[in-house]
This record gives sequence, structure tokens and C-alpha cells, in this order.
Amino acid sequence: MKTEQLKEIQTDAMEYLMKRRSEDGLWRGSLSSSAISTAVSVFALQRIDADKYATHIQAGVRWLQGAMKPDGSWGDSVESPSNMTATLLTYVSLYAVGQAPQESRQYLNRQFGGDSEEALTKGVLRYYGRDLTFSVPILMMCALAGVVKDWKKIPPFPFELATLPQRLFRYLNLPVVSYAIPALIAIGICQMHKKGGLLTPIRKLFVPKAMRVLRRMQPVDGGFLEAAPLTAFVSMCLAEGSFREHEVTQRCAQFLVDTVREDGSWPIDTNLSGWLTSLASKVLPHNGIVDVEGLANIVKGNATTFVHPFTSAVPGGWGWSDLSGSVPDGDDTSGALVALYHLTQGKSSHEVENGLKWLMQLQNNDGGMPTFCKGWGKLPFDRSTPDITAHAILAMGLWLPCLEGKLKTDVQKNLDRMLAWMEDTIENDNGNEASGWVPLWFGDQDATDEKAPVYGTATAIDYLMSAHHPAATKLAQSQIDFIIRTQNDDGGWGGNKDVKSKVTFTSRALAALAHFPDKYEDAKNRGWEYLYRRHKEGTLYEREPIGLYFSRLWYSEELYNVLFLLNALKGMNV
Repeated sequence: MKTEQLKEIQTDAMEYLMKRRSEDGLWRGSLSSSAISTAVSVFALQRIDADKYATHIQAGVRWLQGAMKPDGSWGDSVESPSNMTATLLTYVSLYAVGQAPQESRQYLNRQFGGDSEEALTKGVLRYYGRDLTFSVPILMMCALAGVVKDWKKIPPFPFELATLPQRLFRYLNLPVVSYAIPALIAIGICQMHKKGGLLTPIRKLFVPKAMRVLRRMQPVDGGFLEAAPLTAFVSMCLAEGSFREHEVTQRCAQFLVDTVREDGSWPIDTNLSGWLTSLASKVLPHNGIVDVEGLANIVKGNATTFVHPFTSAVPGGWGWSDLSGSVPDGDDTSGALVALYHLTQGKSSHEVENGLKWLMQLQNNDGGMPTFCKGWGKLPFDRSTPDITAHAILAMGLWLPCLEGKLKTDVQKNLDRMLAWMEDTIENDNGNEASGWVPLWFGDQDATDEKAPVYGTATAIDYLMSAHHPAATKLAQSQIDFIIRTQNDDGGWGGNKDVKSKVTFTSRALAALAHFPDKYEDAKNRGWEYLYRRHKEGTLYEREPIGLYFSRLWYSEELYNVLFLLNALKGMNV
């Protein structure tokens, strides 16, 4: 690949990225509109006050109708193929306003193998397995709309458990993942209200305290996790459970009104400003951006300075957004720490030290790194995961030489534990030679199993090699052949071998290969030729849904292509 061609792509990418910087210095991006978010938001507003929110409901219905595919189905984003969840939730939302398409019912009948209530219920539960985080809210919405009439078919949510101290949650074998406690409370109360039972008088005694927990967890802007689906599920159940006028419900409704788009749709989340800005911070200094000190202060300013009410996380972590509904997590904290290392040239600060301490407190007992909460390993979402662990290895590895005293000793100890955990993954299905490292948050909707080991393996290799640690380098080298084996005939990479090539995955793979300057020249050249063709075709920045595969959801973000591309170019020393 000629240097002039690489510079051509780089110049175009930098111009694209800088035009999308907000006045406050952050990159907020633009998440794709979501059929799931729009369907549940429309339904929630209809349950809370159909007259008051008639304009928003009607606009949402029009958007959903316009996004419907010819066979009556929907994908999560407009770029996504049809799936059961998006179609069922949209069908239920339109059913509630008397506009359910017959084609949609026929599509769902084919998905569930019949049109009975039992087929629907069993189909949803089978689709999501033992993790009830999404299956029960989906079935609850079906029941609230009258599509499912037998409430006893829906697994119960024990909302009373949420009144116990949060430090105990990891031991309770809850049926939902760590971020879904608000849904556990609202759905559980609604179920009790609808189903009754001998213990109802006793269970009602827990309702006031559960509602106080819910209120405490609700952020200032009203949106749980800045996510329309979770906020809508909570509010629709509260409205049905005699809490329509409650402050929590009304603030949920206000959040939905505040985040709706002009076309009547909702995204899966408000924005990813923290994550995107951290990604941008890693590539901008390399490309001649001068105000690195100002950007570093922006990143520092997004660190949490309080015990977070949602997860009880101590101060010091970073979330994916600067908004009040964001929650500190392992991946975003590592991303911010890496960004600060590059922006400050390794000059430590109390934000850096607190961030490193925060990561060490999050680390699981097995040595790996989860997303939100330590010890919630009973459900797939809350497990230690290779890409997030590798990111933490990078963050700790970069800062280790800059530290002193006890903090340096502690970081070294925890770094060694993470490296040992990563080595263990190579011995099992999470990271063997055949399958690579499978990421948690990113998948490929075009893959049969929806997984994206190319993303997980390439990203982990990039992180591990960038840590400049002998053990990390050895781990990365052991997996690089997986990237070579999964390259497609067109020169690009998809989520796995023979899955449609994409800019995002190709950029991630090239960033990994860039750490091996004297090897794999043919694979690199073919990969860059694929990206250059996309550049000439004008399709380099086309949206590619790759997010939230773990819960069978998909979203695209307009800045992913350019940020991943610039990261790969950084490794080429253009």
C-alpha cells in the first residue's frame, strides 16, 4: 500500500472526525435509531398518559411503520436484518394502538412455530436462555398490551431482594444482570399487583423501601443508564402497578420526551461521549492536534467523584457518557486512563491514581475484569471478559512505570493476576486457537452465531502489544495467527472467517497487525487495499451495527469507522 494513499485516507478521516467535535470539546457521535427503543418508548408513554403524549406516540408509530420491512418485520437498527425481539416489541407497541400489521403476526408465528400464547412465551424464554434480563421485560410488555393474557407464564421477579444492601447482590443469584436492578423492582411490583397470591400482604410491606431504592438509583435526567429501553420498561410497569403519578414514573416520561428525535424515533442510548472522546484522544495527538492539555482536562472532568447510586461504585471510574445516567465501568475507565497517558505523556494525577484504584477494586476474584460489578459471574453478561481485561492490562501497564510506593506494588500485583487470567482463556473455549477471544459488547450481526472473535482478538492483541509488557506481548503473539486465518478473500475482515467484510473489523485487525512491522506484509497490504477501495467508493463511513450482541441487540455509531481507522493508521506511522 503506497504511503500517499494512506495519507489520503488519513487526511479525509481527520477532517471527518474534527467536523464532528462538539463545542464543549467532546465527541458525542450519533447512535442509530432503534426499533426496539422506539417501540418500548411509544408503549410506555401510551401507558403513562396517552392523551398528554399523543404527539410523541403518533410520531413514533409513523417511524416504526416506515421502518418496517416488506415481510412485516424489523431489525434493531435500520441497517440490521430482521430479528424476533425488534419485531415482537414493535408488533406489541402497534397492537396497543390498534395498528398491528398482519404481516408482522405471520412473521412471528413462523419464528415461534405457532400463534399460541404458549408458543410465544416459550419462544422468548428459549431465545434468551437462563438470563431473564430481557425475556421477562419483553413478556411483561406483551402482557400489559394483552398479547399474553396468562401472567403466571411469566417468570417472577423478586423485587424484595433489591431492598437488601447492594454489596449482597452478587451472592443472591438474581435472575437479571447487574445493570437491570431498576427493571427487577418495577417489574416485580407490577407482577405482584397483577398476579396477587397468598404472600401479597407481606410482599407489599417491601414496596415503599423498594421504591426508595429505585428513586435513589434514578439519575437527575430521569433515564436509567441513559437508555430508552430500560427507562421505558421501568415506567410502563410502574404505571400499571398503581405508580403512574409517582415521581420516578414521571421523570422517566420526561426523559423519553427529552431524548426523542425529530423523526419520532429513539436511539438505544443517548450518546457515547465519554467512550468516543477517549478513543479520539488516543489518535489525535499523533495527528498534530495541539490542545492536548485542554483535552486531558475534559477527560479528567468526566471521572466520577461520588459513590455511584446505581452500582455503589466508589469514586474514580469513568462511564461511557458525560450525562447523569452513565455508570462507571471497566472498559471506559481503562479507555480514559489510556487516553490520559497519551495526552499527558505519562504525567500522573489524582484522577489517574483514583482510576487505577477503581479498576483494582472492580477486578474479579478469578483475575479477569468485568464490566460494572465485581463478582456477578453467574450470568454471561457479568463475567470476566478478554477484551475488557486486555484493556485494563494496557491501562495498568502504561502507568506502572510512572507510579511509586504501595500503588505501584498493588498495580503490579493486579496486573500479574490479569495476565494469568488471560493466559488461562487460551486453554478454554473463550480463547483457543480455533475461536479467538470473543468480546462481550461487540458482535457481528451477519455471523451465524452473531459473535465477533476477530474484533475481540484483534482488540486484545492491540491492547496487549501496546502495554509493552513481556507477558502481554507473549499472549498477543500466541493469537495473531487467528487474525491471519480469518482474513477474507477481498482483503477485509468480518466478525469471523467468511463473514462479510467491514471497515470496523478490518481496521481493528490492521491495528493488531501493525504491531508486527516485519511480518504479515501481504495481509496488511490486502487489508489496506480493501479500505482504500471503500474510500474511493465513498462507503468508508457507512454505518455498521456491531454493538450489544450479548443481549441480541444491535446499534451503529457514526464515529466508530473513523476512530478505528485512525487507530490503525496510527500504528502504520503515516
